[in-house]
Amino acid sequence: MLYRDREDAGRALARALHAGYAGLPDVIVLALPRGGVPVGFEVATALDAPLDVVFVRKIGAPGHPELGLGAVVDGKDPQIVLNDNVVRMIGPPAGYIDRVVHAELDEIERRKRLYRSRAAPERENRTLILVDDGIATDGTVRAVLKALRRERPARLVLAVPVAPRQSLEAIAKDADEIVCLATPDPFHAVGVHYIDFGQTSDEEVADLLARADAARAREHA
Repeated sequence: MLYRDREDAGRALARALHAGYAGLPDVIVLALPRGGVPVGFEVATALDAPLDVVFVRKIGAPGHPELGLGAVVDGKDPQIVLNDNVVRMIGPPAGYIDRVVHAELDEIERRKRLYRSRAAPERENRTLILVDDGIATDGTVRAVLKALRRERPARLVLAVPVAPRQSLEAIAKDADEIVCLATPDPFHAVGVHYIDFGQTSDEEVADLLARADAARAREHA
């Protein structure tokens, strides 16, 4: 076990990021919901940075939704990032990917209505720190990094408490910097490195985002 819970992991990650990013006016912390938001909240609070979320949904294979054909990432222009090798191997029927993408975009819209009470901050020419509670495989994070790169940030940083080394190596070229506190070997699952790895609810995500907004409004009034 490395962390008591996601908040503990977030505070540890914040300490690693503090020297390089605390107080910089162009930093935005972007968390992957749902589990990445408690981690991102601690990071954003420590860095005095706004907290927002990146909405991403996996495009699951027919009959095997846990196998990702790619992902759809929300933004000004929603981005579809496919794993061409997996798509060729599975050979989904005509129209399948489009149907799944539309369904996942509907789920993204549902979550946006739940989580956000204001417009997303502008990401172009900003330092974006993408945070999650850990990485098991690189597919979803790689899709998010590629989508964020298209928004032309000044700098793109991936920050996670724990991940397998091979996953970090696979996405190294997609980020300007990767901050990962632990790379256990062998790596079995993210959750085994937490004492408490209970599911984060939609209500908790909405509450943390509202608290982050309120705290910054008070501090910068």
